[in-house]
Amino acid sequence: MHQNGLRAGFLYPGYSAEDDYPAIERALGGVSLPVVHTLMREDAHRVDALLDIGGADVLGDGARTLRGMGVQAAVWACTSGSFVFGWDGAAQQVEGVREAAGVPASSTSFAFVNAARALGVTRVAVAATYPADVAERFVAFLGRAGIEVVALSCRGIVTAAEVGTLGRDEVLAFVAANDHPDAEAVLVPDTALHTVSWLDKLEARVGKPVLTANQVSVWEGLRLASGPGGLSPRTGLGRLFAVPATVPPDVFEHQRDTRQL
Repeated sequence: MHQNGLRAGFLYPGYSAEDDYPAIERALGGVSLPVVHTLMREDAHRVDALLDIGGADVLGDGARTLRGMGVQAAVWACTSGSFVFGWDGAAQQVEGVREAAGVPASSTSFAFVNAARALGVTRVAVAATYPADVAERFVAFLGRAGIEVVALSCRGIVTAAEVGTLGRDEVLAFVAANDHPDAEAVLVPDTALHTVSWLDKLEARVGKPVLTANQVSVWEGLRLASGPGGLSPRTGLGRLFAVPATVPPDVFEHQRDTRQL
């Protein structure tokens, strides 16, 4: 199925790099990517704050707003606010969004897993802006999906607001410095980080796929919205968008089975 006419909605915590979504919308053309800003009581990459950011009450309110906007899929666009719940908790979180939004749903953490699978990647380097204790939870989440993290780097930034101030040269240098020869791809897990305007530059710099949080979130949302017909390849947004992406025919009926997420 061609992307034209697809409408995927995103629940985004607070304000930081949400302008990545209209940037992808313009790059793809013919799609709609509405963003609903969810409540962030405290901007902190700390486990307790992240559990609150991804709470069922917060996401339920946002998902119901998306339902009224006529979206075809909904994505909780926060990596740390999903993987911090663990695999099973993140799956329950997605199920809550699906029920409230009334459409197929996912989260950025599961989007990273599905994106890696789409590219046939099983060994990755992770360039995380988070403190180490938070980043280690992402490593564990990926491990549950059979993805080995061969190198983990942590920038130790506590707030999303600070992450959002990082510019192109800083992002390029950060990703390149934290690649690893054994990694088949570099994962950059923070939706507060601007990346989508520089995806091709990032991949040219490291010579391999680079998966970033807002990129995989949009890919996941459009993949779900496209249904069994799949998502047609496009250029300009990294290798992930350049490969065909399909959804198993039963994903809509069996989202409770985390193997389908």
